[in-house]
Amino acid sequence: MTIITLSDKQAAEAEMPFDARIDARTVYQQLSATAGKFPNRPAVTFQIKSGENDKAESLSWSEYKGKVTAAANMFRADGIGLDDVVAYVLPNCNETAITLLAGATAGIVNPVNPLLDPEQIGAILRETGAKAVVTLAPFPKTDVAQKVAQAVALAPNVKTIYQVDLKRYLSPPLSWIVPLIRPKVEASHSARVVDFNAEMARHSTAALSFEDVDNDRFCSMFHTGGTTGMPKVARHRHVGMLYNGYCGHSYMFTEEDTLICPLPLFHVLAAYPVMMSCLNSGAQMVMPTPQGYRGEGVFDNMWKLIERHKVTFMVTVPTAVAQLMQRPVNADVSTLRYALSGSAPMPIELFRKFEDATGVKILEGYGMTEATCLVSINPPAGERKIGSVGLPFPYTDVKIQYSDDAGNVTKVCEVDEVGEICVANPGVMVGETYTEEHKNTGLFSGGTHLRTGDLGRIDADGYVWITGRAKDLIIRGGHNIDPAVIEEALMGHPQVAFAGAIGQPDAHAGEVPCVYVELIEGGKVSEEELTAYAEQNIGERAAHPKFLSIVDELPKTAVGKIFKPDLRKMAITRIYNEALDKAGIEERVVDVVESKKLGLVAMLSAGGSDDAAIQNVLGSFSAPWQRADAS
Repeated sequence: MTIITLSDKQAAEAEMPFDARIDARTVYQQLSATAGKFPNRPAVTFQIKSGENDKAESLSWSEYKGKVTAAANMFRADGIGLDDVVAYVLPNCNETAITLLAGATAGIVNPVNPLLDPEQIGAILRETGAKAVVTLAPFPKTDVAQKVAQAVALAPNVKTIYQVDLKRYLSPPLSWIVPLIRPKVEASHSARVVDFNAEMARHSTAALSFEDVDNDRFCSMFHTGGTTGMPKVARHRHVGMLYNGYCGHSYMFTEEDTLICPLPLFHVLAAYPVMMSCLNSGAQMVMPTPQGYRGEGVFDNMWKLIERHKVTFMVTVPTAVAQLMQRPVNADVSTLRYALSGSAPMPIELFRKFEDATGVKILEGYGMTEATCLVSINPPAGERKIGSVGLPFPYTDVKIQYSDDAGNVTKVCEVDEVGEICVANPGVMVGETYTEEHKNTGLFSGGTHLRTGDLGRIDADGYVWITGRAKDLIIRGGHNIDPAVIEEALMGHPQVAFAGAIGQPDAHAGEVPCVYVELIEGGKVSEEELTAYAEQNIGERAAHPKFLSIVDELPKTAVGKIFKPDLRKMAITRIYNEALDKAGIEERVVDVVESKKLGLVAMLSAGGSDDAAIQNVLGSFSAPWQRADAS
């Protein structure tokens, strides 16, 4: 199927319903079909170190299916039924990919970010009611095992902890040293602790010991951030997962492709658009180091890893592209066809730098956890509109409209008119998205379309453009941060009357947390003291404010709510003027205005600098700029 224009997408939808497009009804059925077609082709590859010659372990599709089968049998034998949850708190490794499918086959899989604090992990485990957790065995230079032990002590519903020992991926002498320096973990929980691989080896790899029920049940749960003690948990069904695989396979991937995925498998972007696309097409997924892009030497070695594995598609995010552009392309990357980018808008200048350096095109797309991820992409065979997130995939309907708190449509937007992006597709489950029923109230516009909380528009060609976020989330390098976490922490200080947190522009991370504070009348405290207070009282390091300013009075609406658009304008003005001053450019931001099509736009004063010099400085930020005197 070749999608070039909106009419091609519509023609594909008219040809047959989505159910007729897919043969499998569960992820295990799809795994069996792919392993049957391509038994000896590589499925998943992992290397614990990032060097181009470092040891790597690959599983063929038949081997991968066998291990998923054995792990699913293990979970079922240990009492995991269709409605029971297997969580995994793991960095990337082959066992993570095994657990993703095995957990969804035996019961419900719940990936959890291992970078969260023990209290946050414990809250998620309680929310999902997890009966088992797959995590790391104690290992040098990581505290995952320790954090999970503390988290399980807070979640007595967990009965079994399966530990994955990364030592097996190492070669001597490192593999000899690990047992000597392995950290001790003090357990204050009553859960049974077993070795994942040893226990899995006791079970059959040939066939499931139970029926693979294909009634499109709930089979996964992803938390939407975990930045507070009460995270939202979104549920997914088999059809939504398979829809992601269908999209990737029908648009791009075949069994001849190799995708390098340095993104974590606890995130939907890696688990669905990448892993499910490989599952559907027979392509290979390569995971460099447990930490992916955060792993030691990954950025330095990325181009050589692409050459080593003959990668055809790389999966990335804007922050990673910014890091890669600080390093020379020092390897043969001629096999690389496209780079797929998601999670946050990419600055236009970064697009250009990457494509100039590599000769590879970036395809920017859009998705979200609540929609079982994929929504749209710039079509590989069609026009790429840089700055847009492309055309909706077939069987995805995007509407731009406004709704009241109950979800009733109050306004349907015209072409290029900004409103809330609302989505319907096979991964959207009306009324059933979140585990807590009250959180689904008002979530669906007109009773059919998921309200994303993102503001955007659709142009005359059907391309989707994101212009802002109705929910005010701060997206730091693809990581969602609830501004309420920062605001609530600072409001705990006796001298603080109000706090307004936003994302300020950042050339590396897209956004970083920024907070403006209004003190109580006569309040006496310094910005340095409040910054230290925030760091002490905000559990997640990513949410620590990068900038804190005390102002006489925060801008507020008529009903006393903090008016954040004015705070964003203040931040854009400050950040852009600092960047211009540092570059020796005389122009300054004199105003920040709201554009119908572009969102917030920085307006620059007249001056003698040429536009190319200004773009070289400000092009690294996501908010556009114009000269104030431009017609």
